[in-house]
Amino acid sequence: MSCHFGILPADLLQAISRQLESHPPDEGANGAPNGLRLLRLPHPRTGIPSLFVPHETPETSVVLEVQSISPPNRRSWFTEEEVAEDGKLLVMTPVDPAFLLIRLLQCTLPADGTPGNFRPADDIIEEAAAKVASSAVEGGQTVTSDDILHLSTLRCIPLAMRRVCEFKEITPDITVFRYSPDRTLECLRAKVSRLSHESISELSRTLNRNLAKDGLLEDGKEELLAAARIRGACDLLSQYLPRNVFERLLSTYDFASLDAHMKALKEESMALAAVNMNAVEAKESKEQKSTGTDKKRKAKGSHGVEQLKKANTKGMAKLSTFFQKK
Repeated sequence: MSCHFGILPADLLQAISRQLESHPPDEGANGAPNGLRLLRLPHPRTGIPSLFVPHETPETSVVLEVQSISPPNRRSWFTEEEVAEDGKLLVMTPVDPAFLLIRLLQCTLPADGTPGNFRPADDIIEEAAAKVASSAVEGGQTVTSDDILHLSTLRCIPLAMRRVCEFKEITPDITVFRYSPDRTLECLRAKVSRLSHESISELSRTLNRNLAKDGLLEDGKEELLAAARIRGACDLLSQYLPRNVFERLLSTYDFASLDAHMKALKEESMALAAVNMNAVEAKESKEQKSTGTDKKRKAKGSHGVEQLKKANTKGMAKLSTFFQKK
């Protein structure tokens, strides 16, 4: 069985450990240990088939995204007396299932632009699975309808559908849904509001450094700072949104003042770079002139030599004549 190093939530690690202790470490059809199913689903942003791991316990129901971090050069892992030849690092992180549903449910929107009809969640997911499975994908990889249908069996999916769909409860046991771009937008704006809050955004050192570099942490720039934090939150969500959804989300915010500030900073930086470039060119030109003058001075001989150069040599025998055979 191939060996990989990975980072994953503690509860999933414990669940896998319990499975390995109670069952032989055989691999299933998808290359994962029996009991751990890997789903190949369209990535929320690109639509390219990507790996996800569903994980459910009596208390939780989550979907984990599997990412592979490959070193630029060939490397291996060493652990005690063993060597793992594959130096990749697998990272499994929870992802909001609403992001997965947005791309899937967009396939079910009527072509004529109407909202469509309310239907049970199973019917909507089946239609999405059929359309995604039949569409062409890159690299020869495919998304099977079985993986999408298995996703719909998770307990977290109906809750996520309520955040991106309009729904009606017909009976306590029957709820019908209809994908709603407007409701999806409300859900995303709520995420932006939470991520752009000062207590959350300050946790990112990279974001804080960029804000300080752009002069947005100075007094009197509170409005620009708030806009920059909102832009940062939108950029973070863009990693899991189709392009059209992300553009619509951006259009609901006013970044005119922030864009003007960033443009002024860019122009100032370009002007400063031009001044520095002119100073460097002037210094190099001065050094070249100084070097040329020094060469001329070094080439000039003494006063006596210069006088001999001016002497009239007409009628004089050349020095070479004294060395000719007589």
